[in-house]
Amino acid sequence: MKFPKPYTLKEIAQLIDCEYVGAQDFPVLGMNEIHVVNAGDIVFVDHPKYYGKALESNATIVLINKKVDCPEGKALLISDDPFRDFNVLTNYFKPFQPSNNQISKTAKIGKNTIIQPNSFIGNNVQIGDHCIIHSNVSIYDNTVIGNHVEIHSGTVLGANAFYYKNRPSGFDQLKSGGRVVIENHVDIGAACTIDRGVTADTTIKAGTKIDNQVQIGHDTIIGKKCLIASQVGIAGCVIIQDEVTIWGQVGIASGITIGAKAVISAKSGVSKSLKGAKSYFGIPADDSRLKYKEIASLRKIPELLEKLKQNEKK
Repeated sequence: MKFPKPYTLKEIAQLIDCEYVGAQDFPVLGMNEIHVVNAGDIVFVDHPKYYGKALESNATIVLINKKVDCPEGKALLISDDPFRDFNVLTNYFKPFQPSNNQISKTAKIGKNTIIQPNSFIGNNVQIGDHCIIHSNVSIYDNTVIGNHVEIHSGTVLGANAFYYKNRPSGFDQLKSGGRVVIENHVDIGAACTIDRGVTADTTIKAGTKIDNQVQIGHDTIIGKKCLIASQVGIAGCVIIQDEVTIWGQVGIASGITIGAKAVISAKSGVSKSLKGAKSYFGIPADDSRLKYKEIASLRKIPELLEKLKQNEKK
């Protein structure tokens, strides 16, 4: 998330009422999660295990819960609760804005685009030309949709990330201030859910086709000309490269990469990154040929046991 204008370190510290380390006029340009940070961004960290990763990241401002040595060229914001204060900043720069209209007055809709009855189009949504938005679609604030996109009934674009911190009082949600970006010539089936990024974009690239009842988590990037069949669940921060095919009921864990032109067979569970241009199957998903050999071997176990019994009798 980039701020509407540059802020100083002192100004940001005042917003969250915390101490800072660094020049008071140190420039602050935005805030992001660690996997998408750039120079000028704030990143938060609240566990010693991840201090090093945050301090060595591309972020130049680290919101942290302990005063540590500040790396050269960076600044610190010292907070007793960085998770809470990251939410404070998200609420400040991307507050929830209720809409009193079915199609927000701030939405921009291109030529020859059809919006069917009972669909909701939120604030600052951009929809390109020659699109069809079927009935009962909900498109949350700040979503960007390209040209020649079709979205079927019951789909929701832009719900909050499934991202929580476990506290003694219960689960505390990390606020979502990112967007959903749908590029040109994308088709999205009925009853799909695509969550917005926490601070960046969940992106579906040009030419990808998504079947009914697919869940796509926050900050995931799906490449060009992918095919995703029904009931697939993709967690947050996943990168799926171009021309990947994912068949029904596949589950994909967070933070992994699927290489270009990979094919994942139905009901597979993907728990680690997979190389491109190969076929995968099983739980955990692995090279299809190896998995089928494993299955064939398992089927022989009763026969082998019977042979062992016969040998023992002899």
